[in-house]
Amino acid sequence: MTYCIAASIDEGLVLVSDSRTNAGIDNVSTYGKMHAFDTSDDRTLILLSAGNLATTQAVLEQVHRDRVKGAEINLNTVDCLSSAAHYLGQVSLEKQQQHKNPAGQSAFDSSASFILAGQIGEDDHGAYMIYAEGNSITTSTHTPFLQIGETKYGKPILDRFLTPHTSLDEAAMCCLVSMDSTIRSNAGVGAPIELLIYRKDSFSLGEYYCFQDDDPYMLDLRHSWEEQLKEAFSCLPALDKSDAHPLKAKL
Repeated sequence: MTYCIAASIDEGLVLVSDSRTNAGIDNVSTYGKMHAFDTSDDRTLILLSAGNLATTQAVLEQVHRDRVKGAEINLNTVDCLSSAAHYLGQVSLEKQQQHKNPAGQSAFDSSASFILAGQIGEDDHGAYMIYAEGNSITTSTHTPFLQIGETKYGKPILDRFLTPHTSLDEAAMCCLVSMDSTIRSNAGVGAPIELLIYRKDSFSLGEYYCFQDDDPYMLDLRHSWEEQLKEAFSCLPALDKSDAHPLKAKL
């Protein structure tokens, strides 16, 4: 399992992904889920991936090959992010079909999902989630973030704190806490954690971080968050005992 987040806010983009692909008792393996593309100067595109590793690698290889060989449709020829998302969805569908239900593996799941984020030309920056079925959705003013993989543990903090007007630095901390909360509750998600901050109209990938499990900043962030949660919990209003009454038997 994996967990990836893309926040698209007024100031730019925040992308966070883990790197764990397997977490058996005696077999923990990692593979980066954040992929940057060497595209023309008028665009910056990053892909986050989740799902079947063979499918995601095949998609990445095909996208790279299309660009290098100058295919009619590739990441350098699409004119907007939605077109890039559609192109990636079609490539993903093709690769899933090639790997679908091989002989003797009836339970084999070739599905994969992606988040494409970035900026093309003078268009606004943005992010699209590409489903295994090939279709896609984008962010909105009410939900300025997208998630793929193990999404449930890290969603509450994003819902509570992330808005289109959140600063990039605060959004980055919010996404990292979301990731740390997921790691805490699910052994299938783990370090290294990749973070990319993209400032709108910069066309630069210069703010990239990779945090190991024992990274001092991540340890400090985790400790501070836990202590603040405990303090907030201790300040919650107590139950009003006068409202209590006996429970009547119903059976």
